[in-house]
Amino acid sequence: MKVTEQVTRLLACLKERPSGARDAMQCPGLNHRPTFLYDYRRPAIQAGFVQMTHPDSPRSPEQKYRLTEKGKKCLESRE
Repeated sequence: MKVTEQVTRLLACLKERPSGARDAMQCPGLNHRPTFLYDYRRPAIQAGFVQMTHPDSPRSPEQKYRLTEKGKKCLESRE
């Protein structure tokens, strides 16, 4: 599977700890939320690299995103 540069950048941002959407956007220097959602977050979740901490409440103010084991392995293989 081809991993985009955007997904790789998001994985690197989530490497240390889970982050909320605002922090995950600021790490790669994004200001445009739709770009984050469609180019970074959605493909990372669909590929199984990132998961939500509250998957049953996607709009929860407590929502954070964290790496899965698959995401950690993908990031390690790129280092």
